[in-house]
Amino acid sequence: MHSYLATVVAALAAAAIALAVVEVVHRLTRRWGRRSLLLTELTEHAHRSFQIAATVLAVQFAVRFSTGYAVGTAWRQALLHLLVLAVIAAAAWLVASLLMVVEDTALARFRVDVPDNRHARRVRTQVVMLRRLTVVVIVVLAAGVMLMTFPAVRGIGAGVLTSAGVVGIVAALAAQSLLGNVFAGLQLAFSDAVRLDDVVVVEGEWGRIEELTLSYVVVQVWDDRRLILPTSYFTSTPFQNWTRTEAAVLGTAEFEVDWSIPVQAMREELRRLVEGTELWDGRVCVLQVTDATGGMIKVRALVSASNAGALWDLRCLVREHLVAWVRDHRPTAMPRLRAEVGDGGGVLPWQWVQPRRPSRRAVEGEVPDDARLFGGSHDGDARQEAFTGPEDPTPTPTPTPSPAPHPATQR
Repeated sequence: MHSYLATVVAALAAAAIALAVVEVVHRLTRRWGRRSLLLTELTEHAHRSFQIAATVLAVQFAVRFSTGYAVGTAWRQALLHLLVLAVIAAAAWLVASLLMVVEDTALARFRVDVPDNRHARRVRTQVVMLRRLTVVVIVVLAAGVMLMTFPAVRGIGAGVLTSAGVVGIVAALAAQSLLGNVFAGLQLAFSDAVRLDDVVVVEGEWGRIEELTLSYVVVQVWDDRRLILPTSYFTSTPFQNWTRTEAAVLGTAEFEVDWSIPVQAMREELRRLVEGTELWDGRVCVLQVTDATGGMIKVRALVSASNAGALWDLRCLVREHLVAWVRDHRPTAMPRLRAEVGDGGGVLPWQWVQPRRPSRRAVEGEVPDDARLFGGSHDGDARQEAFTGPEDPTPTPTPTPSPAPHPATQR
């Protein structure tokens, strides 16, 4: 009876000492880590797992050294085996916590709340995927080590290894879809094809990558719906990524109007509108006639914004303003069908409607910047070079024609 009581006292004393040591280490780390992000993360996220691991390990050693009087008994072996399993589980929890602390420290260096956060989002995606994979690997290894502590499992290990080939083939066939999604998730994380917070268009839906796991991807649609797709979808199906290279994007607003529309006046009105709103990022403001068939012309306004959300609002603003401008200031340019009655030399009133304010006349041969998409500005020149390649500055030598022979020489 005294031996059992001594074992209990030893276990409690070991647990108390372990908790006291952990508390002292925790306080010292918190005091020293006021200027260190790594130590701060350790005190906040690894404290509980460190407590459990240290306590279980101390109790396991106390029981082992204080039960020498019961060597060979069944209860001692069962108790020590249970404590060993607890130590393995606590150690796995501690290792996972330490790895998460390191990952959180790495993530803290890259801010995603800045306009140009493409690199930060790529790192965040890769770290999150590595975190999920790390947790899975640690759990699998811990479970394997715990199973290997059972003598029966070690005894059948040879039989399992001999049939590993058949089992592997069967498992691969059964989990083909799951493994395909897992490898697709890893490919997405490290190929930089899609990242967290990327703006994408999938299945005709415009949304943002909200969550990216090893098996599925959650897309937050613009109306707060969630579109859940397997990761293999993004490796086998074309999709639009609006923010792969940068957050700034271009958008269009198209209008079908009459041929009598003063294009330059409409172009100047678009320029005046975007210069007066904070939604425009100042890069691109172009208005062009893209089609002129079927009795009407199609005018396209191309504008740019710093992100997809601002671009959506800017496109809606451009549509609303130019529709009102055509209705109020150029009513004769509204879409309509004509029927001319009379001879071809008749004078039609709509041909002679004078604009209410004169349009700016361009210099002879000059094309305004907001009438061209490729060229005319630094951004347009860069876009032209991206689609056509840089021009060869070396001129091609022109062969000099040889002089014709003199008639006297031909004789």
